[in-house]
Amino acid sequence: QVQVVESGGGLVQPGGSLRLSCVASGSIFAINVMGWYRQAPGKQRELVASITSGGSTNYADSVKDRFTISRDKAMNTMYLQMNSLKPEDTAVYYCNADLIRRGSLVPRNYWGQGTQVTVSS
Repeated sequence: QVQVVESGGGLVQPGGSLRLSCVASGSIFAINVMGWYRQAPGKQRELVASITSGGSTNYADSVKDRFTISRDKAMNTMYLQMNSLKPEDTAVYYCNADLIRRGSLVPRNYWGQGTQVTVSS
């Protein structure tokens, strides 16, 4: 069994910072791509940032130069450092992991339960 769990959300004032964490645990053979997605009320879920096993990163234009994604491969952990937060960053942030379970040859997508980020004064 595999679990993906996010943490680190909360309420922050505009211009502030937050750091999200995501841990994948269980019977994992390898993790390919990990990513952060977000969904604001009434909007579709969108990709915020992603990072490959080789460390290549990809960011949504709206967060470039403000957010930084990183990964600790040994700990199956991913982070999202969010600086200069804006009210429009308010959303539920989800962790996604594309991984291969032990004993399997087929990668599958796993989602966390989400963590709320609210940017408001």
